[in-house]
Amino acid sequence: MRSSVKGRGNVAATADDTEEHTARSASPSPPARRRMGPGAMLVSALGELLITAGLVLGLFVVYSLWWTNVLADRAADKQADKVRDNWAQGPGAGTGDGPASFDSKSGIGFLHVPAMGGDDILIEKGTTMKVLNDGVAGYYTDPVKATLPTSGKKGNFSLAAHRDGHGAKFHDIHKIKDGDPIVFETKDTWYVYKTYAILPETSKYNVDVLAKVPEESGRKKAGHYITLTTCTPVYTSKYRYIVWGELVRKEKVDEDRTPPKELR
Repeated sequence: MRSSVKGRGNVAATADDTEEHTARSASPSPPARRRMGPGAMLVSALGELLITAGLVLGLFVVYSLWWTNVLADRAADKQADKVRDNWAQGPGAGTGDGPASFDSKSGIGFLHVPAMGGDDILIEKGTTMKVLNDGVAGYYTDPVKATLPTSGKKGNFSLAAHRDGHGAKFHDIHKIKDGDPIVFETKDTWYVYKTYAILPETSKYNVDVLAKVPEESGRKKAGHYITLTTCTPVYTSKYRYIVWGELVRKEKVDEDRTPPKELR
């Protein structure tokens, strides 16, 4: 007598059980699995590596094109709130009076481009990755120094921003057409520009587009210009996309901060 289930008592053997055991013993054994050769093992391992690499690449794309936008927009919104709060506190709050108050690391004002959606784009000093990665536009300090509109001097207010990832503030720059408005908002003044020239592609080393008189845009005389620059094609940094505008008027900001007609 055998115990077929340990710890649960004895179960008597039966004829049927004996016959089943005999039948099982007589049945043929299943064929042995063939061992994979070195070549097949290599292909299998390579396939697994490619699948893993694809997943990692997919996650990186999600991080680069979505999550960096989320983080950058949060940072930009927080900084923009600080700038507007300072403006609301009265003349020269936190930075002192006069044009020098606009040259601040916290932000000098906001860019509005209806053709790109019309969002408030905070403008800060510099065009390094550290600045632009916070979801803002930056004005050039190198290799050609931008001329701030608040200075009252003629020159080129040259700006840069990311086209994809990190807020992608200039993602829709290709939607800007000749004649479209570009508005720069400061605490006290609206600067209204009109687009007059577009360069869809140029070398990243072409710094002439940033000149005080951007002759590549067709202008030969000093004036009050604005230049928007970003990478092209989308999702690459091989070339630069350029948009030029020229100041057509200034408007004082009223107590309700009523935007100019171009933004209504």
